[in-house]
Amino acid sequence: MQKRKQRRHLLSKLFITSLACLMLASGMILGVDAAVVFPEASTPTAVYLDGKEVLPGECIILESVTYVPLRKFCNLFEDCRITWDAKTSTATVRTSDLTLTVQSGAVYITANGHYYYTVGEVRNLNGHLYVPIRPLARAFAAELYWNASARRVELTSDPTGRNAVAWANYNADEVYWLSRIISAESKGEPLKGQIAVGNVVLNRVKSPAYPNTIYGVIFDRKYGTQFSPVAIGTIYQKPTAKAEIAAKICLEGYSLSEDILFFLNPRASTNFWIVKNRPFAFTIGNHDFYR
Repeated sequence: MQKRKQRRHLLSKLFITSLACLMLASGMILGVDAAVVFPEASTPTAVYLDGKEVLPGECIILESVTYVPLRKFCNLFEDCRITWDAKTSTATVRTSDLTLTVQSGAVYITANGHYYYTVGEVRNLNGHLYVPIRPLARAFAAELYWNASARRVELTSDPTGRNAVAWANYNADEVYWLSRIISAESKGEPLKGQIAVGNVVLNRVKSPAYPNTIYGVIFDRKYGTQFSPVAIGTIYQKPTAKAEIAAKICLEGYSLSEDILFFLNPRASTNFWIVKNRPFAFTIGNHDFYR
């Protein structure tokens, strides 16, 4: 009898603890306001929408990125329905014409199927999701201007009344080939490094010195094979999910540099023409990038 009572007591405690955790997780999304403790490295900033300050005292700059509270920012444009998936730490925001997904710790968000790079990672601050403002503004079709002298963000809502992006309609051929070259060249590299590889390809597409399509750039043989995966056949392998995301982020227009045209892994390369003839730009992961 005593053991049964102890077992019931233990199960009761576990149930209460689980319920408390669920309520805490739900509170982050459903609007239970608790004090937000900002990181020491952050500084407060102001955000204006159509000339009026919004969310006073709730916006910060952290590592040169402006962050805003997800739920409250979205509600500035339209009343939102927000759900929280505790298993994936993902919030889904829905309005009349927008479905937005935001995952804690991620460096991109999705808006109606579009993939937007956030630069800084999404942060969970005391049960509140804080998200970089630029991709959120884009999701709601708001123009963003950084007023450097006043050190504040100034947003202008769409004058047509459209408050969200259209559903994504990527060019299937572009995604197909760009994701494959990214995956074949930089599988295992951080997302930022994979985006840089995609930037190289798209910068070549824009350059008059190269073919004007992604496929043309990848299979360009004017000065010999340009990318080793074409020579060894790995270009035809199925790309990783991360490479597909990197490709879509690039196709959305995000660029680390519009000047980089070359890259190599100095520890694996056998040809150092790039190093001797092109100006160095930066290193990400195992790759050095050149202009």
